[in-house]
Amino acid sequence: MANQVESPLARRKQIPGLEFFQRMTKSWSSKLGFIVLAVIVLFCVFGPLFSPYTVDEYHMENMYALPSLAHPFGCDHMGRDIMVRLMVGGRYSLLMGIIASLASAVIGVAIGLIAGYFGGIVETILMRFMDVWSALPGMLLCIIISSALGEGFTQTIIALTIGSIPGCARMTRGQVLAERSKEYIEAAESINCSKVSIMFRHLLPNVIQPTIVVTTMGIGSIINMAASLSYIGLGVQPPTPEWGAMLADAKGYIMFYPHLMAAPGIIIALTVLAVNLLGDGLRDALDPKLRG
Repeated sequence: MANQVESPLARRKQIPGLEFFQRMTKSWSSKLGFIVLAVIVLFCVFGPLFSPYTVDEYHMENMYALPSLAHPFGCDHMGRDIMVRLMVGGRYSLLMGIIASLASAVIGVAIGLIAGYFGGIVETILMRFMDVWSALPGMLLCIIISSALGEGFTQTIIALTIGSIPGCARMTRGQVLAERSKEYIEAAESINCSKVSIMFRHLLPNVIQPTIVVTTMGIGSIINMAASLSYIGLGVQPPTPEWGAMLADAKGYIMFYPHLMAAPGIIIALTVLAVNLLGDGLRDALDPKLRG
């Protein structure tokens, strides 16, 4: 009877995902990243619901107002509350980072799988195309594409996605080359599994882990790139309160009212830092060599 009683520790280990979460938050840095990112996401998603101000509510008597109890981050040059604009703008910035990173990962993984598995002329054509694609720096490529497509939320996501595909494709192709000659692939081929089944049911689960980590950490880089595009007049533009657009809107007042740029600048830096710390924790959790 005593052997049939499960200990609380044994029950906890059976909870799906609990062990993975414990490994991911094992270090203080990944815990910090998770907490900071969670606070920022909650701040952006639910904050506007409790704010007494709206994103485009003007109060000209509060122009350039310094931080106070009524306006914790101050007001901009049109008397709009900066905090509520940061909340709403964060929705745009976070969505662009997540959507563009996931989209580039999906496309890049598909290209890498096809190139790595088929090899030969297929691999040569695809990877030479990736070489040409990646010859331009990612930021410069995003600027060119964004200039061609014009400003806007959707156009910016497309530009950011296209600029991030080659890295995912190269990584996946390298992982596939390392797995392609293993016995489980030969076994699947020997029982006449379709090529699509081999790629997506057998190869993909064994090569996806590095891409998950890179995609997660890429969210921070893409948020930075999106803010940069908005700052130079591309991407999302005012009056939409995207973080980069807020920086661009405030750059003319930095000498006399630095708090207008400080708030969006700090939250961008915190978000990118939190995503990178969380990505490090995710890498430690997924890599068996790093599990203590």
